[in-house]
Parts: sequence; structure tokens; C-alpha cells
Amino acid sequence: MYIDGVWSGSSSGETFDVLNPATEDVIAKVPKGTVEDARRSIDAARKAFDSGIWSGKTPAERSAVLYRLAELVVSNADKLAKLESLNVGKTLKYSRDSDLPFIIDNLKFFAGAARSLEGKAAAEYSGMGTSIIRREPLGVIGCIIPWNYPLYIAVWKIAPALAAGNTLVVKPASYTPLTLLEFAKLAAKAGVPKGALNVVTGPGGVIGSEIAMSRKVDMIALTGDTETGKRVVQMASASIKRIHLELGGKAPMIVLPDADIEAVAQGAVIGGYWNTGQDCTAVTRVIIHEDLYEKTIRRMAQKARRFVVGDPLNAKTDMGPLISARQRERVEAFIRKGLEEGARIVAGGKRPAGLKKGFYLEPTILRDAEQDMAVCREEIFGPVIVAYSYSKLDEAIEKANDVDYGLAASVYGRDITSCMKAANELDFGTVWINEHGILTSEMPHGGFKQSGFGKDLSIYSFDEYTRTKHVYIDLTGKAIKDWHSVVYAGK
Repeated sequence: MYIDGVWSGSSSGETFDVLNPATEDVIAKVPKGTVEDARRSIDAARKAFDSGIWSGKTPAERSAVLYRLAELVVSNADKLAKLESLNVGKTLKYSRDSDLPFIIDNLKFFAGAARSLEGKAAAEYSGMGTSIIRREPLGVIGCIIPWNYPLYIAVWKIAPALAAGNTLVVKPASYTPLTLLEFAKLAAKAGVPKGALNVVTGPGGVIGSEIAMSRKVDMIALTGDTETGKRVVQMASASIKRIHLELGGKAPMIVLPDADIEAVAQGAVIGGYWNTGQDCTAVTRVIIHEDLYEKTIRRMAQKARRFVVGDPLNAKTDMGPLISARQRERVEAFIRKGLEEGARIVAGGKRPAGLKKGFYLEPTILRDAEQDMAVCREEIFGPVIVAYSYSKLDEAIEKANDVDYGLAASVYGRDITSCMKAANELDFGTVWINEHGILTSEMPHGGFKQSGFGKDLSIYSFDEYTRTKHVYIDLTGKAIKDWHSVVYAGK
């Protein structure tokens, strides 16, 4: 673990195994942190913030450190990409050509944004003095990172939090701690001072809980499942700390009657099976106009069957394994439940033949689903797409919105009026038109309803990691102001 600028083991001396989900082999042993370790890291972050060693630097100085960090990630990109693939099971081409370029871009974006962070213009609103707005760092940020994008999503939180002058305690998922530990080495080399970034490994129920409950932590930034989010809210409520949650999703794709079937099928399988479907924004429901239903299902199934499933390090592989045996069993249980409730498999649904090791599952499509089925309402978090039909656009929008989640959605069609009607009425934080999955550093990402609140990415994320303070400067020079008489008429 990396605490207060020092690499150390757990105070208990215990470790836990980290597996390669493609081979089921142990690839590392990592310290199994304790409450004592969590408190050490929190104290280090608190001391670093209160000392001003990081928050006291100028925006230009913080910017320079973040830019150096980005350049170090560039020079270590191949190593980080391979490590991410080994630890998560995502394909090397996805990790190398998608995750790492975005991580680098995000660091550079916030390196620049650190120098343009500002409040509203000053003015004499009262007529007697000048009001100015200070935008200040919050203090100590506790970040809880998921296993599906361990470095990618960590940087979404670390970059703006550091750019704003905060210090951090970061807990990676127990399944996937390796790239974040490597990143901490690069951060130290770039000039992030000791105590400003701490990485603590161990069980969420121990490390995460202590971070959420500590009064020395000013904010929790969590990406994870909705149930974990609910528990964190409860634990953080004792100290009324700020919370930023990016939680589960159940992304719909609405297919209009004039949609390009090839674009729909391609968008669905790419959006449904990237990272083996372990993505909160992944296409999980394709809601198809009845006139296109059969043709669209047929084309989606053809593409799904052509996915190459296997070794993530092989350049020809399109989809790797799920993260764990437990996760694969969970996804398989959803498939069985869907079949019991009346859906039908048109592609996949099984463990691939010939892959005796690893937590693999075929890309799967279930057709003829109904809105009240578990596979249409609950987050599966695996390579499973469910498809069902509609006749009127209002019906499609109602079905899309009729879930607990509101993270991302898409609409495919040529009629811009219908596309915009759907985009306006879909209750999701991001809506793509004739696309599914594009994110950029400049645009915010975050959900509605039980998908959480607050924004990652973009200048909007500074709203999560800063506070605004009103400072008033009297311009009258009078000891006794004219308005004082409404309180006290004496001299």
C-alpha cells in the first residue's frame, strides 16, 4: 500500500490473492488492509491538506505536476495496458487503444483546467461593498473505485480532485488493485507530495467503511453498484459529508422505424459486449420498432456469434472473461431466469467450448422479453442483451424510463424530430443519437435516479470537488453603517 509517501504492508501482515480471470492463476499478493491502515491513510491525507503542501501550491504548479504525470503515463502506457488486461480480463487492444488514451487525455485536460478554475465575477451587489466568490478545495476526498475500470475511473476522480487542491485516500477494488498501485508510483515521480495521494488495499467492508464514516474525510466519491452506494450514503450521513455517486445502469437503445439496421446491430453488440458487458453504460435493452424487429434481431445475432472470445492478450480476441467465477454465475442465473420467464436465446447463453480455464461466457442475446422480467429491469453486468418490440414512440420511451436506473441511453433513427423527442424525454444523464458509448473529457458523465448524482469528467466535475465561499469587503469606511439603525438606533 502507498500511505504518506511510503510503501508498506498491512498492519496485520496479511495479504490476499489477485487472480487473472482469463487463467484463474494468482498473479499477485496484495496487503489486506485493516482499520488501522485506513486511519493511517486518512490521517496522512488530512495532515497533507491542512499543511497546505498541495492545496497551497499555485494552480500553475499543480497543473505542471498533473501534466508530468500524464507524460509518465504515456511512457508507461504499454506496461499499464498489459497489467490492466491481466488483472481485469479486458482485451489488450481495448485497454491499450481505448482506456489508456482516455486516461492520458483526462489528465492533460485537468492539468489545463486547474489554471482556469474560477468563481463568479466580483461586483458591488449591496452598493456598499464588493462581493467576491472563492472556489476552494474541499479537503480530504475518499475515492472508492470499481473493478471494471480500475485505472480509468480512478483517474476520473483523482485528476479533478488533485487539480482543485484536495488530498486523497483511494481504495481500489480487491479484484483489481494492480494498475492503481503502479499509478501511485508515477504520481510520486511526477511530484505529487507525500500524503496527497494514498492508495489503500483491502476489503470494502473494512477500508471503504472506515473512509465513509471518518469525520476527517470531507467527501466520498464512489463508482460502484447501487446497493453499495446506499450503504455508503448511510455511513456517511453521520458526518453529513459530501457524496458523489456513479452507480448502476440499465441502458436502453431505442430503435426507430427508419433506423439503419446495420448501424443498430453494430452499435448494440459493440455497446453491449465491450469490457465483457461489465459497464454501467453498456447496451442492455434494445427496444425495437415492430416493423424492424425480426431483421434487427437476426443481424444482431449474426454479429454476436462472430465475436472471438478468448485470451485477452491475443490481438484477434474481441471479448475476454468476466471478472470472477461469482460474477459469471450471477450472469448465468439471470439468463436462466429470463428463459423461465419466457424470453428466448438467439445467440450465446453458454460457456464457450474449448476454454476450460477462465471465467468466460458467450455474447448472449435474449429476444421476446417483457418489461416486467428481471432481465429487463435489473443490472446484469455481463455480456447479455435483451430485445423487445414496441409500436409507438411514446411506448418505447415509457419502457426505456421504467427502470430504477438513469445513467445512459441511446436512440437510433433518421427522423431528427423523433430522435430529439426521445432524447428530451429519456430520463438518463447521457443520451446518444445514432451512437452508443462516446465519452469525452470535455463533457459531463453522471446519472439520474438510482444511478446516482454528481458528474465525472468535464469542468462540471469541479462542482463536486470544490466549495464556494462568499467574501464581502466593505467600501464605505464607516464604523456605523446606515443600515445599522434597523437593529440599534443608539450611538
